[in-house]
Amino acid sequence: MSTVKVRSVGGRRDLDAFIGLPFRLHRGTPWVPPLIAERRDFLNRDKNPFFDQGEAEYFVAERGGEVVGRISAQTDERWTKHNGGNDGMFGFFDCEQRPETASALVEAAAAWLRERGRERMLGPMDFTTNDECGLLVEGFELAPFVLEPWHPSYYQGLIEGLGMSKAMDLLMWRLELGQLKQGNRFHDLIHQAADVSATEHGVVIRHMRKRDLEAEVKRFMEVYNEAWDRNWGFVPVTEEEVRFQVKNLKPILDENWAMIAERGGEVVGAALTLPDINQVLRKMNGRLLPFGWLRFLAGRRKVDRVRVFALGVKPSCQHLGVAAALYVEHIEMAARVRQKWGEMGWILETNEPMNRAMEGMGGTVVKRYRLYELPLTGPPVTASIPQTAERTVG
Repeated sequence: MSTVKVRSVGGRRDLDAFIGLPFRLHRGTPWVPPLIAERRDFLNRDKNPFFDQGEAEYFVAERGGEVVGRISAQTDERWTKHNGGNDGMFGFFDCEQRPETASALVEAAAAWLRERGRERMLGPMDFTTNDECGLLVEGFELAPFVLEPWHPSYYQGLIEGLGMSKAMDLLMWRLELGQLKQGNRFHDLIHQAADVSATEHGVVIRHMRKRDLEAEVKRFMEVYNEAWDRNWGFVPVTEEEVRFQVKNLKPILDENWAMIAERGGEVVGAALTLPDINQVLRKMNGRLLPFGWLRFLAGRRKVDRVRVFALGVKPSCQHLGVAAALYVEHIEMAARVRQKWGEMGWILETNEPMNRAMEGMGGTVVKRYRLYELPLTGPPVTASIPQTAERTVG
């Protein structure tokens, strides 16, 4: 068996190999190729606003001159300020089905974090909980929706075999949104709360205006940072990150599904629901040229499902039935457009109010993502099976 060597990514060629690994590793699986140009920008330290307050290193594992694994290690001062502790993170984990390769990758990330005085490693997250995060542990047979990761089932064994333990599970719920068209309803209490929200509290639901997208997303950001502030693992989003994401959101945003809740002119809640553009990206193999744009433009008209990416209400207004009004607006919209169903989440497994609301709407948990933790104060990371290959971490 040839030696596994792990080294830092340096230069465009290495970065392309880092980005390209899952294209080879996951060929023929439910995984959906991202746009390569978008991934380059996201990983670019000069472009991604994450690096205004964060630091990261990228690693690749090679065997016989071929890249067989990848991982990132990162620190984020916002996480430290908001969540306390002395944590570092890992992300972008992809690996061949060999424990010694996973061990070499994770130890490379752990060593980098130890050098920066970190005492615990959390992940995977690319780069924060506002990005794609969690390791898929249930729902392997299902295609990922927009901004959802997908991993093969053997990853869980690789990660847990290195001594990582569960920190938190993130749930994805399937919802049949087109129920009103079929004469069905959510739980009566949800409809009653939505009616009271409008008639007694003056809450109005409107749809985001794409022509004013940056301002609309800032309004959403205002709700997002207040509504999720006390959630486990939350990291506030910055205005710079909003501007960075707007260029990616604009081509896929559908005004039918992006909603703002207002009361007396004040923004009190918001929902950002995205057409599942992964149905189109699957056919583009990561490239817009030469024919990718044509596939994108033709395919997006056929998208028949959505992801409720985020739905929240400012804490001071959570007694006004705003969430219920947003839920009802979703099923009323589904009665008029192509998209009749979708997924909502992720939702923390400990978020009882939201998970009970999903049950009240007839939802079913279809995917589970897991965030892991690993103490960094112990010995170097090694797999829990005998090692048969040299491990070089650099």
